[in-house]
Amino acid sequence: MIYAILGDIHANLEALQSVISDAKQQGAQRFVCTGDIVGYNANPSECLAQLNQLDCAFVKGNHDEYCSSRIPLNIFNPSVRDSLRWTRQRLTRAEKRILKQAPLVMDVDGFTLVHSSLHHPDQWDYVLNTQNAIDHFRNQFSPVCFIGHSHIPTAFVKNNRVEHGSFESLTIQPAYRYLINVGSVGQPRDHNPDAAYVLYDTDQARINLRRVAYDRDQTQKKIRAAGLPFRNALRLDRGR
Repeated sequence: MIYAILGDIHANLEALQSVISDAKQQGAQRFVCTGDIVGYNANPSECLAQLNQLDCAFVKGNHDEYCSSRIPLNIFNPSVRDSLRWTRQRLTRAEKRILKQAPLVMDVDGFTLVHSSLHHPDQWDYVLNTQNAIDHFRNQFSPVCFIGHSHIPTAFVKNNRVEHGSFESLTIQPAYRYLINVGSVGQPRDHNPDAAYVLYDTDQARINLRRVAYDRDQTQKKIRAAGLPFRNALRLDRGR
């Protein structure tokens, strides 16, 4: 089975559609998502609808939680606060319920999905270094776990010790455990503005990072027309 693993779509419809098209061309047979479907960009409902059409299973991200709950927004910086408020106003009750009811952790065909970390997944910790990964691996019992949250594609590999770095392609070794950050479809932050996602071929035990160009101009126009923070548009060109 070839899985397309998406993450941090963040309501970027143009990026999502380009990734879906690329994944199908690459032979993807099933789509799953590490969360943060909404937030920052201008098409939250449309992105949810696209995932529904794909029968795409997903776990809940922090923005999915914030936008589907009544958590006070004054704890966030102004740009994030305004984006969350805008998204809350656009989502229907049914869409909020879908996001709210999404699980924090999901096992699929021998691998695991979580948005942030298996170390207290409801606290939205980042896995950015070896110690973060060690905390996570204490709770990972499947050979491979896919995450998002940082928007930076990274592979953490545990054998006798934990090593990490960027990746383009990995072959899964039976004695190892892998923690793979799939990057971001809708708001990359690794200085590459192209949408990122991962293909996982379970039969070949192979993971490949894919980068896909999309119509950023259209996404930025929508952000500005919606009255979302202008910074949300600027960062798409910078990939950060």
